[in-house]
Amino acid sequence: MSIFKRLFNMGKAEAHSAIDKLEDPIKMTEQGIRDLKTDLDKSLQGLAEIKALAIRARREHQQALEQSKSYEQKAILLLQKAQAGQLEPAEADRLASEMLRKKEEAQATADRTGKEAEQHEQSVARMNQNIQTLKSKVSSYENELRTLKARAKVSESTKKINQQLAQVDSSGTVAMLERMKEKVAQQEALAESYGEIAQVNKTVEDEVDKVLGPGSGSTSASLLELKAKLGLAQNATPDASQDPTTPPPTV
Repeated sequence: MSIFKRLFNMGKAEAHSAIDKLEDPIKMTEQGIRDLKTDLDKSLQGLAEIKALAIRARREHQQALEQSKSYEQKAILLLQKAQAGQLEPAEADRLASEMLRKKEEAQATADRTGKEAEQHEQSVARMNQNIQTLKSKVSSYENELRTLKARAKVSESTKKINQQLAQVDSSGTVAMLERMKEKVAQQEALAESYGEIAQVNKTVEDEVDKVLGPGSGSTSASLLELKAKLGLAQNATPDASQDPTTPPPTV
């Protein structure tokens, strides 16, 4: 039994852990605020109903007071008529007694409705105070939720930026950049190596021609000497007026 109990407790702990991971505090807070607003709407509806009861009780109380005064006034008039000889004393007493009985009933109704009106009004005052407190709490919770949402966004963005700066990004961007830099450095070194090999393969004549410029060197001197032997030294540059198809003179 001890083993089964421990396994059961472990299962409960794992279940609570899984639920905690699934729960979103912001969404839960939003749902809590929605529930409070629902309670607030129900409280406002209840407040309206109690106010209606208080208004009705106060109206019935006022009507009962007026009826009580009316019955008393009628009893007085009946007694005055009997005193003036306009009504039999016995009949006047009977009717006056009935008016006084109705006056007592109306007064009892006035007392009852007056107490009910006071109770309802006290309930209205207490409920109104509770509603104002609930409204204040809902407003405070909404403001705090907006602040927490903003802080959550900032913290999430900050976390991502810090992860990138710490080179712990899951995409391996930093590692790819490092490999790219290594590849570019290797290509630059290879290009420089080929350049050095090309410099080594140049002959001394290439270096002299580079210094003296194009058209210089032993080849140009031999060509001038050959032209001098053939008598073409003066015609090194052909005349534009001479027909290019005319053969040169024979020496």
